[in-house]
Amino acid sequence: MMHSILRSVIFLGALMAVPLAASAVDLTISCGAVGQERELCEQATSAWAKQTGHRVTITTPSNRTNERYFQYLVDLGAGDSRIDVYQIDIIWPGLLAKHLVDLKEYIPPEEIQRHFPAIVTNNMVDGRLVGMPWFTDAGVLYYRKDLLEKYGLPVPQDWSELADTALYIQLQERQTGGQPELWGYVFQGAAYEGLSCNALEWIASYGGGSLVGTDGTIKADNPQAIMAVARAASWIGTVAPPRVLSFNEEDARQSFQLGNAVFMRNWPYAWALLNGKDSPVAGKVGVGPLPKGGLKGSPASVLGGWQLAVSKYSKNPAIAAELVRYLTGEAVQKQRAITGSYAPTIVRLYDDPELAAAQPFLAVLRPILENAVARPSARVGDSYMAMTTYFWETVHAVLQGRGAAATSLSGLQDQLRLLKTRGGW
Repeated sequence: MMHSILRSVIFLGALMAVPLAASAVDLTISCGAVGQERELCEQATSAWAKQTGHRVTITTPSNRTNERYFQYLVDLGAGDSRIDVYQIDIIWPGLLAKHLVDLKEYIPPEEIQRHFPAIVTNNMVDGRLVGMPWFTDAGVLYYRKDLLEKYGLPVPQDWSELADTALYIQLQERQTGGQPELWGYVFQGAAYEGLSCNALEWIASYGGGSLVGTDGTIKADNPQAIMAVARAASWIGTVAPPRVLSFNEEDARQSFQLGNAVFMRNWPYAWALLNGKDSPVAGKVGVGPLPKGGLKGSPASVLGGWQLAVSKYSKNPAIAAELVRYLTGEAVQKQRAITGSYAPTIVRLYDDPELAAAQPFLAVLRPILENAVARPSARVGDSYMAMTTYFWETVHAVLQGRGAAATSLSGLQDQLRLLKTRGGW
């Protein structure tokens, strides 16, 4: 009830700044459907449409980011005007910039400056702001705090400890706890961008870098990277179910939420769903940083997040930008954080007492976000999608047992060197 009232107050406050339209237009926005994305997008766009008189249609792309990217690329490359507003990944601004309008022409600078500076900088291409930050992400570790308490075990601090703890609880619960289907750890193991994020976190946590150095040097084949990927391969069939190799974010979340896993790597959006009123694990879940890699490693979380961008082929770019301005504004971001645990990109919301009370996990998340590892998309430019595809295919093969980590990463090193020669980065 309180959330319902709060949503109404938030939307009313946001809409007071939205002018009524002189003549109504039809807009289409592409919104994701991971977790509560679609539902919250519908709520916000409906409220904006009701106030302005414009009409908004929502389309839902694939939940797999690589499939979504290539569909966007096809549509924008053809100059398709059917979609006005795109939800784009944090790694895409440079890849799609030529198809997107400069939002600085429509959104006041003081509003842009409210967002995390690093994200705004990420979204600037050749001096143009091609995406407004909507929500940010970083990989986090979810754990069954009730099971850790039951067996008197601490939250794992490194990957070896996680595997040991996961296996112990898994075996105990299968034998005496009446949970024959319980596994120790689930993550995004399918061959797509989600696996690239997980694998980069493993490698970075061992001090193995992020595939490409700041000077453009290829660093895929190094002892730390080999150790990290080899260790992950050892999880499959022991503490991680074989089917994890087909899991995306929602597959992992649903498995964990049904009580079928002790630990899970996922994004912040899962928190609200895991603690929903109908969730079997509500009140039993803790969240914290991902484990470090060994004694001298450190926790590493890949920076994620989504932006809203306006197609330059839109027939109504100014009005589409007004919709973006509204959706990425403080009121809507606050409502999305309270209802769906989508991490805001507006800095001062992390000090909002009402939000802190509703989502105390944001206090845990903020330092993780501030120290998150960026994917090397800015360093490799247009070559990023090819690079990440080679990467996730290589790691997926190792996890499947179709190659050793050392030989596979050596082959990836050769692939990326050739890609660098062709791409000129």
